[in-house]
Amino acid sequence: MTGGRTEGGAVPPKEGTTVLMLGNPNVGKSALFNRITGADAVVSNYPGTTVDFTRGTFIEGGHTYTIIDVPGTYSLEPRDAAEEVAVRMLRDYPDATVMIVLDATKTDRGLYIALEVMERGVPCIIAVNMMDAAHEKKITVDVAALQRILGVPVVSTTATSGEGVRHLAEQIRKAQVADLEAIAQRLRGEEPQREPLRACGGCGGCGKC
Repeated sequence: MTGGRTEGGAVPPKEGTTVLMLGNPNVGKSALFNRITGADAVVSNYPGTTVDFTRGTFIEGGHTYTIIDVPGTYSLEPRDAAEEVAVRMLRDYPDATVMIVLDATKTDRGLYIALEVMERGVPCIIAVNMMDAAHEKKITVDVAALQRILGVPVVSTTATSGEGVRHLAEQIRKAQVADLEAIAQRLRGEEPQREPLRACGGCGGCGKC
């Protein structure tokens, strides 16, 4: 694999775009990070802390991205040093795209922090990782329905085999700022009204791409 906002909430990539890879502990973030970057990474302590984080780069569609593997956290209300660093990173990189990584066997747990991140109004993309483990446990994740409800790109991946990783990297350019009211309407079984489409701003689950 080799900033500004547009209509529809999409954020087109620009040279040096930062991607924060965020999620609960043990969702396969590190394996996914290695697949995306080719394990070309630098590990260091976050400034002023003893907490490690990993940074790497990759190129997709002619754009260079810096990707950071954020320490695992269950919430944006930190309870330990690692979670404090995760919250600090969201604050210190206000223009970053956030890749939220979920465990396909425990999506409900991951969606809690996903919604916390979306409330901050940052462009997001979701990776539903560990799909192989979900299949083994006979757990079905309706990725298309999840994308329709959340209105941001949702991609299924299996980092250990590389399945879906290239598609995930390609979809980063379509990251969206979530419309929380629209999410609430969809959860109530309502269909939010859309403004007339003037130009495609990225995949929000409209079904037109």
